[in-house]
Amino acid sequence: MTHPASNALHAAPQVRTVVCSHDCPDSCSVKVGVQAGRIVSITGDPEHPITRGFLCGKVNRYAERVYSPLRVPHPLRRVGAKGEGRFARISWDEALDEIVARFKAVAGKWGPEAILPYSYGGTIGRVGMEIGTPFFHRLGASRLARTICTGSAVAGHRMTTGTGVHTPLEEAARAKLILIWGLNAVATHIHFMPFVKEARARGARLIVIDPYRTATARQADQYVPIRPGTDAALALGMMRHLIEAELIDRAFVERYTHGFPELAAAAAPFTPQHVEAVTGVPAPDVVALAEAYGREKAAFIRLGLGLSRHDNGGMMVRTIACLPALTGAWEAPGGGLLCYAWAGAVENAAFLTRPWPGDPPARTVNMVRLGEALTELDAPPVQALYVYNSNPAAIAPEQTRVLAGLAREDLFTVVHEQLFTDTTDFADIVLPATTFMEHDDVLSSYGHRYLQLSRAAIAPQGEARSNLDVFWELARRFGFDSPPFTLGFDEIVRGLFKPEVAEREGCDLEGLLAGKPVPSGAPAHPWRAGLKTPSGKFEFVSAQMTALGLPGVPAHVPSPEGHLDNGRRRRYPLQLLTPPSQHFLNSTFGETPTGRRLEGPPRIKLHPHDAARRGLADGAPCRVFNDRGECWLACEVTEDVQAGVAVAESIWWPKLLRGRKGINQLTSAAFTDLGECAQFHNALVDVEPAVPPTA
Repeated sequence: MTHPASNALHAAPQVRTVVCSHDCPDSCSVKVGVQAGRIVSITGDPEHPITRGFLCGKVNRYAERVYSPLRVPHPLRRVGAKGEGRFARISWDEALDEIVARFKAVAGKWGPEAILPYSYGGTIGRVGMEIGTPFFHRLGASRLARTICTGSAVAGHRMTTGTGVHTPLEEAARAKLILIWGLNAVATHIHFMPFVKEARARGARLIVIDPYRTATARQADQYVPIRPGTDAALALGMMRHLIEAELIDRAFVERYTHGFPELAAAAAPFTPQHVEAVTGVPAPDVVALAEAYGREKAAFIRLGLGLSRHDNGGMMVRTIACLPALTGAWEAPGGGLLCYAWAGAVENAAFLTRPWPGDPPARTVNMVRLGEALTELDAPPVQALYVYNSNPAAIAPEQTRVLAGLAREDLFTVVHEQLFTDTTDFADIVLPATTFMEHDDVLSSYGHRYLQLSRAAIAPQGEARSNLDVFWELARRFGFDSPPFTLGFDEIVRGLFKPEVAEREGCDLEGLLAGKPVPSGAPAHPWRAGLKTPSGKFEFVSAQMTALGLPGVPAHVPSPEGHLDNGRRRRYPLQLLTPPSQHFLNSTFGETPTGRRLEGPPRIKLHPHDAARRGLADGAPCRVFNDRGECWLACEVTEDVQAGVAVAESIWWPKLLRGRKGINQLTSAAFTDLGECAQFHNALVDVEPAVPPTA
């Protein structure tokens, strides 16, 4: 007689469809081969209109993460000092009972606002990302402003276009000119590149604007290097020439824009020579770029989020977003701009994020300033921290302060996590979390317009539980017995969408619930019916900006930490950029042996001139430092970066680096001009040869 397990091993794999929920604009549809309950194959969904049959290398080898020896196998309680990562196994009941008891004790002594949740984009699945919010709202805990990554870009874009105006990703295939501005799509948005390839096969030109020569820039017809944080000046120089050369669409401007005379006056000082002095882009190239853009109506701008992470980042996004309104590119097939996609009015995001009846009011703490919150916040101080969907010990700015806060013995910290990270090492209780292969969720995307339902491909590994399971169980133990805590997954998914809007805009919600990728149904030309701006038009001049104390018209606002000749610039003459790498995703995948091998040693890229001045050869160990901290990396000497710029790709886990000091030792917790985003690319540093550590 054949054993059933043997039959399962020899049966053909079952193929299941899931959606990658990592923090990436592609939100890929993934075909997973499962045999005897284990993943045996991972491929891209060939029928998905964006995934189109292929995946990034990170997700191709996702089984390496699912079955990693670093997976948290069961609940744990700390037995060593904070930061040591020494734990003893406990049961789920013991873990949850302790969390409830400690939360009640903290709330009883300090008030519930002494409890702080901390989460972000470890999953961008709507349920997994937002399901903790109702629990913490009902508890009366401090509320978290989750603006660390996209707040500035979204706010800047809205100042010009209102909510939700973007060109669909696949429209780029119809473009005649594509500007990839501040985005290394080859590393971080690979499913955009086939549409670029299609457009180029039809004769389109690709121009890449970026502070350093990325893998994407190396594929371009033209690469335009630009000084970090000066993109608004380049856009204003382009606008000046467009207006002077009569390359604007006056009919579109008159009908659909507000404030053209003010914009023209703002652009007038940005002569090609002035733009060159500010940006480093040669004056003839400024003119040529404006000519190329203005003479091709079907011009598509793919604007990256990275440039928004300067202190003037919101203004830079707001300024660049004026360009397609000036030329009327929005009206042309293949024309327009994509910065941050929006699923449209069909989404009811507030279903989970709004306060429900009975939720007490509470203060708001911004996640960018976690170090300050844990070490300085008072009335009440933070006495309990619950971390999920994030690795703040690695990703939060001003890492020295963050780690000092996490090391507090009087801080009760819970971390719900898939793997043993730098943050779990500081936890009092560690809870094992599921991956997107192991739980259900529903996703929109910030890179394309498709909504998708994802059903688990395999059972949870070890004793892992999803965010939904854990928060609903905590809610039960606290006696929260009214909606939304009484709703199951399918009911929550239905609550996240508006059926009446879906019907009006042609969005097939029933198809979504049946597992099909479904376009959101957003209107094709929203400016014709009126935009969601105060004027109902594209706003070249913005009263909202003025009300915030910022220039109402597009402007280049020099950064005190980057552009101005001040004492800080003289002490730390290199502008540090910390963009994503191809083989990690923020700190995610920093644990996989294959990703680390492909990435090579942690390093900082310097121009040969800057390396030589500091006595650094290629591969030499070096110390990168400023007033906030220090980090030891290997020097990569390359002409891909400009003189005066230093580039450290990826967020390596600090525990893998000397002194447990990561790149965010150097970054600032100051807010950007709009949207309270972190200034990850607005740090001045210096570099010197590393002194060997003392024994």
